[in-house]
This record gives sequence, structure tokens and C-alpha cells, in this order.
Amino acid sequence: MFEILISKLQEDKYLTLETTPQHEPTMHNIIEKIKKFKIDTKVDGFTCTDNPLAKLKYSSYFAALKLQMEFNKPVIATMTMRDRNKIALQSDLLGANDFDIRAILALTGDPANMSDQPNSKGVYEANSLMLLKMIKSFNYGMDFAGRPFKIEPKQIFPFAVVNSYAKNFGSLEKKMHQKIQNGAVGVITQPVFDIDNVKKLLENFENAKENVEGEKRKSQLILGLFPITKLRTALFLSAQVPGIHVPQFWIDTLEKAHSISEEEEYKVGMQLSRNLYHEINKIHPKIHLMTANNRFDVASEIIG
Repeated sequence: MFEILISKLQEDKYLTLETTPQHEPTMHNIIEKIKKFKIDTKVDGFTCTDNPLAKLKYSSYFAALKLQMEFNKPVIATMTMRDRNKIALQSDLLGANDFDIRAILALTGDPANMSDQPNSKGVYEANSLMLLKMIKSFNYGMDFAGRPFKIEPKQIFPFAVVNSYAKNFGSLEKKMHQKIQNGAVGVITQPVFDIDNVKKLLENFENAKENVEGEKRKSQLILGLFPITKLRTALFLSAQVPGIHVPQFWIDTLEKAHSISEEEEYKVGMQLSRNLYHEINKIHPKIHLMTANNRFDVASEIIG
């Protein structure tokens, strides 16, 4: 299952869809929505988020397990450094390995002070690079302290993230290099909104692989795509989310449509997003599709 996903990533077209477990003790509603729009037939796999914005949600590991069992598709489970020390991280990796949850997206995690749980404190023994190094140790048959396992874990496939935009793209290139060097098979970008940005990221990624040897050279950039169907979403992303650039053209076009009607705003935003999806597929068909609040209807419309 995972070997096929990685093969598609390295040699073919690749498309994953983000799912966000909810503040409830079940994945039933998300599974039913996926079935309703038959989105499982249109993607190569899923990701599950891990308490984004430090808000309490259903466990990303159990969510990944439920989706894998239901759809027989590989799922990338997110693990954040915010909530666990190195003991808990490794313990979760061992348990997940037994249930064949073997693709892990390593994140540092949003600050704990954003949480909806009173007085929450982050752990943050290190950033996501430490988790990548842990996974590397597991893949060599030992824990992070160098102690060998009596039974070697099944291979784990680590993924990482990177911003999609920066005033100094050299800083992004350096971060890409660190994540590739520490074994990330795929590096997922924050959402991109224009092809020039895409081309710049691809150039940086190739530069980041210049001094990398062996299997690590197979690491791939995965372009984040987030459909925008409302002007307020474009304005929020542009002004409030670091590491993302929404072109003025998108904002102006959505503003004009917004002045006509809500329906026109959605139609124009969807067209902009769908056009970008097709353009990316022409030059680098490796995409991670994200939507707000599990809008799988929007995802299905984008994919077609």
C-alpha cells in the first residue's frame, strides 16, 4: 500500500487529500462525506491532521487507522512535536507501526497558547527535524537512543512541510535541504496560488537536492493547493498567514465577483482554483489538496 503511494510520488502523478478529525469521538461523519462524493476513488491517499491550531480533535493516528481500514488507501498521519516528548513520540510510532500506520507527516505544531483547552502548555523538546531523525533511527532498527529493537519496525515513510513563499527564498531552500537530508520522502508546501510561485519552489527544491546523495535524491516536492471560493478567505490568507502569498489578481477578481453575488463569487473562485490545479498538473503533478472544514464537495469539484 505505502510502497505504491511512494512509487506514484516518485514516478507518476500523485494526489492526496487532507482530512481534519473533528471534536467528537467518531470518524463516521467524515467517512460518510468521503463516500458521498466518492472522493476516495479520485485520490491516491489521505492525510489526517493532528489537533491543528492546538484545538482538541479526534486522534490523528486512530483517524488514519479508520480511513485505511474503510477505504484501503494509504493515510499519512500527522505527528506534532507540541504535545509529546521523545518518549511519547517513539511510543506512538511503535504502536502505529503495529497497525500499519507507516506514513508520518512531521510537524513542529501550532503554539499551545492558541488552544481551546485552558492553560495548555507545549512540550517542544525540539522541532520536526528531531522526529525525522527518530524515524530514520527506527528505519535502521533502533530507537532514538541507539538501542536496537528485538523485532525491527516495518519501514516508516516520513513527510515534512515547508512554507510556499518567503521574502528570502534562500531560507526556504535551506529548510528544504535539512528535511531532505533527514529522510523526508516528500515535502509538502503551504498552499500556492500562482504558477510563478510554483516554478520558484521547484527551482529551490532542485537546488536543495544538489549535495544530497543516494535514496534521499528521490525526495519530491508536493504542492499544497487550497481552493479559495470567498473573498474573505483570500484576504485572511494574504494578511494573516505567514508563508503564503495570494496574488493581487486573485483578490481583485474575487472582489469584483463578490460585488455581484455570492454565487458569482463562488463560481469565480472555483474557476481560479480549478485552473491552477490543471496548470500545476501540467508541470508538476504532485499535489496535496486542502479544504476548510472537510469541504469534500469542493475537493471533488476541483478534481473533476
